[in-house]
Amino acid sequence: MVKFAYTILYVQDVAKALEFYEKAFGFTRKFITPENDYGELLVGETTLSFASITLAKSNLEDGFTESSLTNKPFGIEIAFTTDNVEETIKLAIHAGATIVENPKTKPWGQVVAYLRDLDGFLIEICTPMG
Repeated sequence: MVKFAYTILYVQDVAKALEFYEKAFGFTRKFITPENDYGELLVGETTLSFASITLAKSNLEDGFTESSLTNKPFGIEIAFTTDNVEETIKLAIHAGATIVENPKTKPWGQVVAYLRDLDGFLIEICTPMG
């Protein structure tokens, strides 16, 4: 049986990334390696993890495209649900997030907004579906 277990973001500074997600969204740190090159947060059933650019480069021989706020976001997002999108966005911006799209109510009734984290990864903040 296959199970979706991790999303791992390659970041410049694992400790800073963990701190951002803790402050912005109230997630709890599961652990960080003594080398500060890999860390995990408790965010629900799937683990949100962070690996340093250096560690990621050691795993991927042909390299990868690094995320950066100076470039457009990748065509992928991580999404967090909340009953209060506006308040969640305020906390995230206070923690260092950048607003991309202010909250909008979709035709199906869901409130959706978009942010970018410290490393430029795209984050959707939305109300739960149904």
